Amino acid sequence: MKHLPKHIVFLFAVYLLGIIFFTAFRVVLLLSEIRQLEPLPDSFGLLTQAFIMGFRFDTVISGYFLIVPLLILSITSSLRWEAKWYYKLIGLYIIVIYSFGFLIYSIDIPFFKYYFSHVTVIIFNWTGDAGFIFKMIYEEIAYFIFLFVFLIAGFVFFIILRKLRIRILEATPLRTETQSTKATIYNIAVSLAAVALMFIGIRGRLNEKSPIRVGTAFFSNYAFPNQLGLNPVFTFIRSALDANRPENKTLHLMNDQTAIENARRYFQIDSISQYSSPVARKVVPLSQSRNANVIVVVMESMSANKMLHFGNKDNLTPFLDSLANSSYCFDNAYTAGIHTFNGEYGTLFAYPALLKQHPMNTAVIGEYTGFPNTLKDHGYQSIYFTTHDDQFDNIGGFLSANNFQFIVSLKDYPSEKVLSTLGVPDDYMFEFSIPKLNDLFKDGKPFFAAYMTASDHGPLIIPEDVPFHPRSNDMQHQIVEYADWSIEKFIKLASLQEWFRNTIFVFVADHGSVTENNIYDMPLSYHHTPLIIYAPYLLTSAEHFSSLGGQIDIFPTVMGLLNIEYINNTMGVDLLREQRPCIYFCADSKIGCLDQEYFYVFRDNGIESLYKYRDSDVANYFDKNKSKADSLKTYAFSMMQTAQWLISNNKTGKQNNHYNIK
Repeated sequence: MKHLPKHIVFLFAVYLLGIIFFTAFRVVLLLSEIRQLEPLPDSFGLLTQAFIMGFRFDTVISGYFLIVPLLILSITSSLRWEAKWYYKLIGLYIIVIYSFGFLIYSIDIPFFKYYFSHVTVIIFNWTGDAGFIFKMIYEEIAYFIFLFVFLIAGFVFFIILRKLRIRILEATPLRTETQSTKATIYNIAVSLAAVALMFIGIRGRLNEKSPIRVGTAFFSNYAFPNQLGLNPVFTFIRSALDANRPENKTLHLMNDQTAIENARRYFQIDSISQYSSPVARKVVPLSQSRNANVIVVVMESMSANKMLHFGNKDNLTPFLDSLANSSYCFDNAYTAGIHTFNGEYGTLFAYPALLKQHPMNTAVIGEYTGFPNTLKDHGYQSIYFTTHDDQFDNIGGFLSANNFQFIVSLKDYPSEKVLSTLGVPDDYMFEFSIPKLNDLFKDGKPFFAAYMTASDHGPLIIPEDVPFHPRSNDMQHQIVEYADWSIEKFIKLASLQEWFRNTIFVFVADHGSVTENNIYDMPLSYHHTPLIIYAPYLLTSAEHFSSLGGQIDIFPTVMGLLNIEYINNTMGVDLLREQRPCIYFCADSKIGCLDQEYFYVFRDNGIESLYKYRDSDVANYFDKNKSKADSLKTYAFSMMQTAQWLISNNKTGKQNNHYNIK
């Protein structure tokens, strides 16, 4: 390294020093939670992966800490300017920023011990009780231990940093003037390369789809090694950024108590709740339980408007149309939102979209009931398939934290099958999944499998090495045909497997798309979804249901078909046994709610509308039928505010205790 510019050598040494200190803190956390290793089947292997993951997150934080000194030193070095006071100032900046990191780590260790999660901006909730907190710290000697750890770490880091600064920056003069041109060119080239590497380190991943996220750390089915890999400075900063993003602001549509009382009435919960969630209700099956497998396919952008069954004349989805005519088909089902994460969240966990919030991309991942957690309690295995990077939208981490055992994504497919940033085409994902499902079947346990398709999303690419021949000339239509053909291929492959006869298939869109016949500023084509439950050997007849429902109702409806006793702690209902008076959904800044005749729209600018959507009537009946508008608004606001309360108060998981609204 003697030929490298001295500021590069210095900062690389500081980077290594920071990594050593962060690793030391991780070791302290491990030792303080050593009991967490007992349930691990391969503690050495899992811990090795955790520390490798930790190195990646530590590198991200180190990159953020050192990017400013790197840029400044690179510029001044290229200009051949130096001064001891200036180097001392750089050293002061580094010691301050790393001391901040050490402080967060020192706070995190007792925080983790209490919450089993890393420190976030939630600690600021305690600032109003500073006297109480100080007294608690004063009376708990363990906190003084970690305060001592912080002080020791900061002091030792300062001493070593000072020596590095003196020996590298101050003791080595810049190249002589006779070499200035050559030195400057070399300096600039190496500095640019270092900056590029630094930005790669900050991003944490080479994949173009998404940088490193909290969910990236969830590499196993075991919570502790997953958590061990995280850097608490990362989670703290991430939570601070999330808290200040408009899309992650909590809802205040109405009073919490009023909303919960309304929701309980809508759910027909009359008795005093015995659970910690006010909307949790025990569901008792009407007959003997089925041990059937469940496969849920969430179809990218598959608006109901694309199907002949719902009036499209282009014959784009012949196979889905055939399924709709031979299955349980819910003709008035709606997606929770307009984003893929809304669709997956609503379908798998039965919770609604809440305006601009991104429920999966948060620093702290909550526990939800829904499919994976509930079915796990009944002996089910679970697997999730996506065509692309599972870290996009933090879906991989969210699902891993909620008991999906296996996640198959871009990293698992042969590189030659990857066609774009959206990964492999739909039909290959389905084909690739069959052996995986066969392996689960061989274990002798029922399985739950979820799929997220992607082909009907730009960039639109139809693979050339498949026997698919579109009828349309329009690429937008061809890709819908291809998506439909891929599902047909999947069902044909599945029908050849032993588990097919004992499997319930569900097909639903993540969201729809804007089609040419939309007349409202909140397009219903973006929410109206096919909802098809196909099980030719378990459901003996085809039925069409005209009652209103949504993605959020899929989980309880399937649980009803399985005849499994469980606690429904979601915002969904069993569409085969219950009826909704209306269904609600979001499009970022808009809330929609409709019944069989009227469509109510609330916009965050305060403008409200009421339409007779069945007649495609664009007239606003809000003033003429205020009672109907208020009824739909109250339903939607009550359900969404209740969902917000459950999320904010960590009541979305398993239920044990009585609840208390604070």
